[in-house]
Amino acid sequence: MLRGSVARICRGSLVAVLLGACASGAQTSIARPESSCGRPSCSRAGSVRWQESLPGPYVVHDDSRGTEPAAGEPYAAIGDQVAVLGLGAMVAAYDAKLGKPRWTVQLSALRHGGQIVSARAWPGVVTVGVTTAPSTHAARATQREIVLSAATGRLMDSYPRIPFGGTVAADARHTVVVGPGAVTSYDNADGRAIWTRQTGMAPQRWQLDGHDLYVTVAAGGYLGSQPVTALRRIDLRSGAEQTISPRSATFGGTLSGALDGVVLFSGSTGVTAYSGGTGRRLWQLPGVVPQTVDSGLRRFYLTDGSVLAGVDPRGNVLSRLSGSAATYGERDGIALGLDEGMGGEAWGLDIASQQVIWGTSTLPWPHLFVDLSGIGGSADPRSSAIILTACAQANLNLSPPRCLRPELVVINR
Repeated sequence: MLRGSVARICRGSLVAVLLGACASGAQTSIARPESSCGRPSCSRAGSVRWQESLPGPYVVHDDSRGTEPAAGEPYAAIGDQVAVLGLGAMVAAYDAKLGKPRWTVQLSALRHGGQIVSARAWPGVVTVGVTTAPSTHAARATQREIVLSAATGRLMDSYPRIPFGGTVAADARHTVVVGPGAVTSYDNADGRAIWTRQTGMAPQRWQLDGHDLYVTVAAGGYLGSQPVTALRRIDLRSGAEQTISPRSATFGGTLSGALDGVVLFSGSTGVTAYSGGTGRRLWQLPGVVPQTVDSGLRRFYLTDGSVLAGVDPRGNVLSRLSGSAATYGERDGIALGLDEGMGGEAWGLDIASQQVIWGTSTLPWPHLFVDLSGIGGSADPRSSAIILTACAQANLNLSPPRCLRPELVVINR
């Protein structure tokens, strides 16, 4: 209903592909556009910036998983300089604008087991979260954040991290990591700590708001049931810290978002907003769940069933979009949508007008990358691109169907 002609185009493409599959037997193949056409139209929203073949065995699924490696969990991100893909112990980087492969490295820290658990692209560096296997020296698996040069893939350093933590800010000189018991800014040249702010041994929830990092103070951390009694507000540039206490005994719910000095807490009753400077309660919306933050338009997106509401930091509802279950990754008022399966397609939906304003060529079995921290993944809010995997040719007679031509695809947004 929302996608209009785009939905009809997708259905038409699906029928055509199915007919082609019947005629050719086991295989389906989708024509691919030029990797970089050099025309101004190539920079328009929805145009495919580039496609690059991926090594190794991949399979396809007719659901939200799409094109995936036959083994292992892939992670990807894209910045202004490089797009990066991490899988198992391998990290590969591609030129963000042209798709030309830049470098591939095998992480020696994972030589005896372990795997990549996150990948993020920053100015000058790539950071990769890894979990290492238990050894004779360590009874349990540990996690580290590995910093690589974006230009060459050279190992610069590695730092301890926690699950759902890792790098929250980085450039060629510094890396700020949410690690065990502390948030620390490191000097990439020699690995020394420039500043560190203790957060307690229980891992805490955190949210970014520009150059500020909010970290909860809860006795049991994010794994416990104790309420949040305070917030630490840490300036990621200087390390300056401020403790924010609520006017009542505790903040109500779970830390779920931050924008323009306003922090959101969510719970079974809805969302409550507090001042990130004073802890004062500002407003509340019942029955809604936080989805994402649009830093371009300066608004929170909250869902109420299938309705997506755009709310400014003052609590004013500025937009409402019905039937939004297939959209995510909002940026500058445009929601990313993705059609699944053989006739997959990415599209952009203008939330204000509730109209689709761009759509891609067919992207069979598209796969969306997710970073649970909100940094990196397919639709990094800092990036002007979307990164996906797709399958240009598949053998559907196997179970699961085998992808014969897996590709990394970058779309302008």
